[in-house]
Amino acid sequence: MCLMNTYQRLPLKLVRGKGCWVWDENGNKYLDAVAGIATCSLGHSHRKLIKVLNKQLRKIQHVSNLFSIPEQEDLAQWLVNKSCADRVFFCNSGAEANEAAIKLARKYAHIKKGVENPIILSAKSSFHGRTLAALSATGQKKYHKNFEPLVPGFEFFSFNNPQSFNALQKKLEKDLPRISAVLIEPIQGEGGIFPGDKAFFHLLRDFCTKHKVLLIFDEVQSGMGRTGKLWAYEHLQIEPDAFTLAKGLGGGHAIGALLVKECANLFEPGDHASTFGGNPFACKAALTVAKEIESENFLDNINSRGAQTREGLEKIINDHPNHFKEVRGFGLMQGLVIKEESYLNSQDLTKEAIKEGLLTIGAGPKVIRLVPPLIIRKKEVSQLLYRLAKSIESLI
Repeated sequence: MCLMNTYQRLPLKLVRGKGCWVWDENGNKYLDAVAGIATCSLGHSHRKLIKVLNKQLRKIQHVSNLFSIPEQEDLAQWLVNKSCADRVFFCNSGAEANEAAIKLARKYAHIKKGVENPIILSAKSSFHGRTLAALSATGQKKYHKNFEPLVPGFEFFSFNNPQSFNALQKKLEKDLPRISAVLIEPIQGEGGIFPGDKAFFHLLRDFCTKHKVLLIFDEVQSGMGRTGKLWAYEHLQIEPDAFTLAKGLGGGHAIGALLVKECANLFEPGDHASTFGGNPFACKAALTVAKEIESENFLDNINSRGAQTREGLEKIINDHPNHFKEVRGFGLMQGLVIKEESYLNSQDLTKEAIKEGLLTIGAGPKVIRLVPPLIIRKKEVSQLLYRLAKSIESLI
């Protein structure tokens, strides 16, 4: 094989998809509870995406950002109309969106606070991407190994922990003016599906407002309806100064975005750019996803299927109390937590689930993450839970 060895690939070659189902090269059918890691919002081969994108390919696919792009302007307008943001920058991925946010935070420090060596605060167990600055903002040492020296200027506190945050403030007391931003996920994904605590996030909002610090949310995985609300920050009842998107935004097509309020609208021509970011094809895909999300009952279905999933996962816990601890998450971003003392782990369960025709993914070694397409139906959730339960029983 000519591919670099950067993934621990499962022994499965997927060649076709329809809705919430995928098929391998041998014709075996699987219920997809991974959705490209919370990316295929409308599932696979959605009829509207097929129709719209075929038409777009016959029209125009890519032009440079040196020119105005109507599809990009339409998508930006939709995002601004539906969120707390005032401006949008488009790129290609979540890591790129977070890189843009990091650059923005540094410019904010230089321009607005007169700081030459700014500090960005981030949470332990966070995940913000694999590029070097996004990696440096990620609060998990396992991702840092062999890639040092990391980009300087990041300090970490424990997620949802006021004591940890207050201790960090005290530690940085003399450097408080250097703090330019807090970069944080409203619900940690890769770190184990940890929803943000409302009281803790209000503390962060108060801190940022008081000290003129940007509050930046990483909504790469949680945005675009994944949690049952359009944006996960709505669960916390606060607004960030900026937030990042990718994954579900394009429904499987490469697009990311940094959205900002006017207080953080500092980029000027030459500050940042992306060759492919926000091209007509990707924006048309995202606009199609957006219009489906705002259609009648779409978010209601996410909440109903999320409640159904949670109820089923809680039954699994009741059936196997020695192995499972709790369910965490919102909407269709759910995590089944395995007890530390259990011999079960997410990797083994993922492999066993394949035998039952179910695709799942871990969020660390002790959390099974379920992030199916947002169009999943009641009977498909029932199938998901049945196949997951069978996989577990096979290992116990």
